[in-house]
Amino acid sequence: MTQRLYYFSDQLAVEVQVISCHAQDALFAIELDATPFHPQGGGQPSDTGSLGEVEVVQVRHEEGRIVHYVTNAIKPGRTIAQVDENRRRLHTHLHSAGHLIGHIGEAFGWHPVKAHHWPGEGRIEFIPGPEAQPLEAWMLLKRFEQLVTEDLPVTITLDEEGLREVRFGSFSPYGCGGTHVPSLGSLNSLSELALKEKKGRLYVHYDVTA
Repeated sequence: MTQRLYYFSDQLAVEVQVISCHAQDALFAIELDATPFHPQGGGQPSDTGSLGEVEVVQVRHEEGRIVHYVTNAIKPGRTIAQVDENRRRLHTHLHSAGHLIGHIGEAFGWHPVKAHHWPGEGRIEFIPGPEAQPLEAWMLLKRFEQLVTEDLPVTITLDEEGLREVRFGSFSPYGCGGTHVPSLGSLNSLSELALKEKKGRLYVHYDVTA
């Protein structure tokens, strides 16, 4: 099983071992002993970058494996895995902002049930709790900016079953395999923020500034 280095490390360039490589459609599917690449999933797009001199165009979960799709064949052996820094940073800020929106919604009595943290498509879906209160965009933005100013630390741990959890300050942790900022003070501002209630559910659409 591929070790998920991105779970507890933000290092973007590491030496890894290529375990296997085979042609698949117009690309080549690579398995590594360990990877800094976040695969697509959990509401977050995959990282891209390179393995040695070869471009990594997508990373996916497939039948319990992490598969890296590259443009050219790579021989088994040691190589340098390099994650695209700008793409990773954007996804990290989008995912962290989505978690914070979830916490703010919970403070108003709404429970997050779905999340999508893609560039230009960020959205969180909430269902109402028994004491759900009205929540407007300006209210959410004001609280978001307050929490960013507080610069709450992000803590990553494993629960009793070995599942990864992400916590901001003293907020309850969310089970999550995504990438996150080290503390909220480094989080980019929200943009394109819009809230809409439909059929008893609250939908928050958002993006983050570049």
